[in-house]
Amino acid sequence: MAAITSSLYTCSSPIIKPTTKPHFLPSSTSSLHFTLTPINPINSSFKTLKNSSISAVSTPIAETSSQNSTSIPSKTLPFRVGHGFDLHRLEPGYPLIIGGINIPHDRGCEAHSDGDVLLHCVVDAILGALGLPDIGQLFPDNDPKWKGADSSVFVKEAVRLMDEAGYELGNLDATLILQRPKLSPHKEVMKANLAALLGADMSIVNIKAKTHEKVDSLGENRSIAAHTVVLLMKK
Repeated sequence: MAAITSSLYTCSSPIIKPTTKPHFLPSSTSSLHFTLTPINPINSSFKTLKNSSISAVSTPIAETSSQNSTSIPSKTLPFRVGHGFDLHRLEPGYPLIIGGINIPHDRGCEAHSDGDVLLHCVVDAILGALGLPDIGQLFPDNDPKWKGADSSVFVKEAVRLMDEAGYELGNLDATLILQRPKLSPHKEVMKANLAALLGADMSIVNIKAKTHEKVDSLGENRSIAAHTVVLLMKK
């Protein structure tokens, strides 16, 4: 047995043997701990591999992130989609203006400008599609300049920004939500006026209207709301 052991430890390949008997760690763990010492020195190539591995693992995360972070140029998209929403309280003593048309009613929108809920959400939809700030930032309601302003001014500015960015209207779909009055007799006129403001054909402009089934302020004739979705196409 001694001869076999001697031949094992004198072979050319480095073989690791325990120099001490294994001892158990405290009872809190079931792992074994060995102190191992190679008979022959570890060759330099293994040392090099070991050192390089440690170096790779210890590379700071921040340094790696800074190497990989590059500024991505903004893309010119073939089309853009935007959504707009607006809501106003209805109060006696105000005109009800929707889509630039004065609608006969016993109350109208309380607002800083003329309170045209349709034109406001159309503007926000276009600005959103272009990735620009909303209507409240471009035309703040605490600026006396816009007190009682005709909302067609806001639409024309949105169209100018759209044209400046190289886009044109693909189509527009709007939904008005109010309990009263009925908008069916006025929708075609509103649609024609909106298309003219946008410089678009009437065939790509759509306006729908619905009640709120007498639910909450919209259904109780105390407010009016509108949603608009636009598709902008690259010229």
